[in-house]
Amino acid sequence: MKKFMDNNFLLQTETAQKLYHEHAAKQPIIDYHCHLIPSMVANDHQFKSLTEIWLGGDHYKWRAMRTNGIDEKYCTGTDTSDWEKFEKWAETVPYTMRNPLYHWTHLELKTGFGIDKLLSPKTAREIYDECTAKLQTPEYSARNLMRKYKVEAVCTTDDPIDSLEHHIKTKNDGFEIKMLPTWRPDKAMAVENPKEFQSYLDKLSAVSGVEIRTFDHLLEALQVRHDFFASVGCKLSDHGLEEFYAEDYSASEIEDLFDKVYGGTILSGWEVLKFKSCMLVEFAKMDWEKGWTQQFHYGAIRNNNTRLFNKLGADTGFDSIGTFLTAKAMSKFLDTLDKQDKLTKTIIYNLNPADNEVIATMIGNFQDGRIAGKMQFGSGWWFLDQKDGMEKQLNALSVLGLLSWFVGMLTDSRSFLSYPRHEYFRRNLCNLIGNDVENGLLPVEELDFLGTMVEGISYTNAKNFFKF
Repeated sequence: MKKFMDNNFLLQTETAQKLYHEHAAKQPIIDYHCHLIPSMVANDHQFKSLTEIWLGGDHYKWRAMRTNGIDEKYCTGTDTSDWEKFEKWAETVPYTMRNPLYHWTHLELKTGFGIDKLLSPKTAREIYDECTAKLQTPEYSARNLMRKYKVEAVCTTDDPIDSLEHHIKTKNDGFEIKMLPTWRPDKAMAVENPKEFQSYLDKLSAVSGVEIRTFDHLLEALQVRHDFFASVGCKLSDHGLEEFYAEDYSASEIEDLFDKVYGGTILSGWEVLKFKSCMLVEFAKMDWEKGWTQQFHYGAIRNNNTRLFNKLGADTGFDSIGTFLTAKAMSKFLDTLDKQDKLTKTIIYNLNPADNEVIATMIGNFQDGRIAGKMQFGSGWWFLDQKDGMEKQLNALSVLGLLSWFVGMLTDSRSFLSYPRHEYFRRNLCNLIGNDVENGLLPVEELDFLGTMVEGISYTNAKNFFKF
């Protein structure tokens, strides 16, 4: 019987162990999509407790705690202490067995704090006190945690109206780890609510210096900000979509729709789709002109619980996997750009695993031989960034594309303790390949090539693809 989370955790064969320890484990981390708070890096934030760094904003844990019958005040409440919240999380952890939270929790304790004990009500106080004490030391500041995990670059997620002052400060401080912005313009095409859209345009106008009164003005203002993001080192965009939009439209139609929503008129569902279709194309062209990589995260149904959304707001743990028939729209959108020869490097992340083979085959339609792996099937995202989800994504990409050119894992996280997700991914990757070698499905004579391949997927492919 193997010991839980030993040095060969998840590595079932000698070949897998060799691939991981001699190749994957040595690689630095490029975290090309995350939700870190830039000010924490800029100010080298010192965390006051394990609860702050571990439970603050972590809707994965909140969902588990609610399922375990824990009152909301211990999840998002403001009248409970950090210890009380952690105590309730510790009560929940034993019940998360076979949920990825159980693995993540103990991997983060081990790699971050050197703690091998299992978290439970019996060990909660000891673990909390030890970790909180360590977090008070300089070694555990935000920047030093990034150094501890051998992070080389991170890409945060930023709105076009963001000042990027913290990215600029971090660079000017001489911090050796790159913190680069990512262009996330979702609000610039959120025309469902005219009042909120108008408010956003006012802010965009203020930061861009462009008075926005027409659709052309909107594009001009966005171009100004796109150029500014590039000047601060941005190389990626990102879009959070329910589904892809690819309705037919004309320039005059879009101008009329802008005038309507700018005037306060609520657009019909069909009109919203037309406007979003146009905006996706315009954003894609901006990215193509600068050689950026565009990312699309699609397939979530957000804020399902109206009562708790009204009470707690977005991103508090009430989102789920959706089912959308989006393959034709995705194809049409990509083809629209390809016909103009303006399809830039692209990563597509699906939230529904039923779409794995759809994405794996769709990207093959638009590989053009100019850039190896130009079209990428993104790593398992959100509900899928766990062992089963990772394996399914890796297998679909392997049999329907070229795994060798995959740009690998990311944290998609707000936490400075989430970097072990890269280790978790690398161990699963090496286990899959190692099992194939041991079962005669891949040649042991090519172990050197497989080692180089693992290094590529873990680090080198991303570094070369994004040109950090």
